[in-house]
Amino acid sequence: MRSTSFWRQFDFILFFAVATLIVFGLLMIRSATFDAVDDELRSRVSDQVLYGVIGVGLMFFLAAIDYRMLGGLSLWLYIIMVVLLIMVQALGVEGDAGAQRWINFGIRIQPSEIGKILIIITLGTYLAKRHQNIGDLRVVGGSLLHLSLPAGLVFIQPNLGTTIVFGVIWFALIWAAGLKIKHIAAFGLILLIGAPILYTQMEDYQRSRIDTFLDPERDAQAFYNIRQAMISIGSGGVMGKGYAAPSGQNRLRFLRVRHTDFIFSVISEEFGMVGGLTVMGLIGVVILRILRGARLAIDPLGAMICYGVAAIIFFQTFVSIGMNLQMLPVTGLTLPFVSSGGTSLLSLMMGIGLAQSVIIRRKRV
Repeated sequence: MRSTSFWRQFDFILFFAVATLIVFGLLMIRSATFDAVDDELRSRVSDQVLYGVIGVGLMFFLAAIDYRMLGGLSLWLYIIMVVLLIMVQALGVEGDAGAQRWINFGIRIQPSEIGKILIIITLGTYLAKRHQNIGDLRVVGGSLLHLSLPAGLVFIQPNLGTTIVFGVIWFALIWAAGLKIKHIAAFGLILLIGAPILYTQMEDYQRSRIDTFLDPERDAQAFYNIRQAMISIGSGGVMGKGYAAPSGQNRLRFLRVRHTDFIFSVISEEFGMVGGLTVMGLIGVVILRILRGARLAIDPLGAMICYGVAAIIFFQTFVSIGMNLQMLPVTGLTLPFVSSGGTSLLSLMMGIGLAQSVIIRRKRV
């Protein structure tokens, strides 16, 4: 595309909202890891800066590429995604709770995070070609088969949270393609029937999180961090205690994994309800601008891509904040653009780049 046309159609509101969230996230990660004695924790800010710079570069690169070209490469992208997920089983690096999710290529990447974006392209291409026949159960069944292999590989890592995200992506795209309500109800019934079977296949720590959510007093140790998160949020009040305040659950290290899963508690403690609502508002702006891109897309594939990216950001925000407020089980999903997590940030920036590609090539209104 010509440079003038690119910048004329580029969504600067979307870009600046994302950039603001990333910068704010860096400040919160610094506060959450302040005076840390662990080398890995001390490097979190610099690592996030590096991934943020790479992510912005990826965003502009994907925005410049016509997303329809990527749709034409969907088969190869699907193969790459599956190969990376298989490599995790053979060469993966173990993290907390024995989860094998990362591959070390000099820098550690989490293929399941990259897979969330690739599945949007590949599944979106499949449905875009068949959206006029979405009422045919063979099309719906084919979409489930398309999803089942990568989602299954993610589940056995084990990574329940990202597996659920894959399911959310499928639901968002199949609904956007025009799936009938009766079919949605049928699949919902199947999910309810299959939930007990899925529960039996979970790792012990995954079942513990669900059990703790349903019965908080059942395991005092597992419930400890949720209680500390609630104390952090409540103690922040309306305006908060101030950035990197010397007292509180964050700086006194009562709150665990405060730089990732429970960073919203740190935000609420230091900036109060105002800070929490501001972050939620910025994420809302991001989602609305992406949904605007879906509405103005020139073809079904463009709309599918935008709906898929918006679904990831909305769901991860909803779950991340919900588990901080004891409304949902702890799943380990990051708060988009804010939590520490290099590959998570890269995948989200790839999603923003794809959305920008659709927006740049939108209908002329």
